[in-house]
Amino acid sequence: MAKILTGKEVAASINEESKKVIERLAREGIVPCIGIIRIGENESDISYEKGLLKRCEAMRLNVKKYMLPSDVSEERVIRTIEEANEDENVHGILIFRPLPKHIREDVVLAHLKPEKDVDCVTLASLAGVFTGRKIGFLPCTPEAVIRTLDHYGVDCKGKKAVVIGRSIVVGKPLAMLLLGKNATVTMCHTKTADLPKEAKEADILIAAAGKAGIVTGDFVKEGQIVIDVGINVNEDGKLCGDVDRESVEPAAEAITPVPGGIGSVTTAVLVSHVVSAASEQYGM
Repeated sequence: MAKILTGKEVAASINEESKKVIERLAREGIVPCIGIIRIGENESDISYEKGLLKRCEAMRLNVKKYMLPSDVSEERVIRTIEEANEDENVHGILIFRPLPKHIREDVVLAHLKPEKDVDCVTLASLAGVFTGRKIGFLPCTPEAVIRTLDHYGVDCKGKKAVVIGRSIVVGKPLAMLLLGKNATVTMCHTKTADLPKEAKEADILIAAAGKAGIVTGDFVKEGQIVIDVGINVNEDGKLCGDVDRESVEPAAEAITPVPGGIGSVTTAVLVSHVVSAASEQYGM
């Protein structure tokens, strides 16, 4: 039976690092603040936001919410980003993606100040990921995956990692981070021919396709590390991942749960980025 790689202890370790900086900022009268820009009522966005709000409250971070309707105009989104940019009390900005189809994401995100881009959505920050240079902050979910692997002593060096998912939010940057850890990376997606065969060749299998239960027992071999990045809502209205845990768990060596896995680490990483952004903006 697979070992369950819970996110709780990984997040706790990251939070301890953040608390030291928060205490130092507090002595200067500074409270880190995150601005959250959410468009519409996407269930997975709302779920993630709830977890983030709880974490911010526990860590004593301020939150400023910018809630916009799903039919919002591109111009209004840009004005909202610029408002958050100019607010000196907002140190980091999170914009939920993907944006509605009628909004040009590249045009809108170009208005976000890189120093407040705590989830790596600007071109400058993404360039840092793909060139291996330290520019801005890493994308939170891919960093959460790497922090989880590190915490549980999973050495990526020389291992074959298969990433199912090719989004610019998770799949592509995560592949770059795994390469940086000296893994041999194969990127797959829902259109990959014989996806189960590709997945079975992995030492580390990461599901980030955004499709509930796509990874089943047919995808897994004995001894695999399975990381489930997916956050979906099933027919019963419950959160579930991209991995069918019931069929995968008997073969895998270790697996992350949903909920209680990578999502909780992601919020801890995001908080750490906001704290770091506040520290940097005040020259500390």
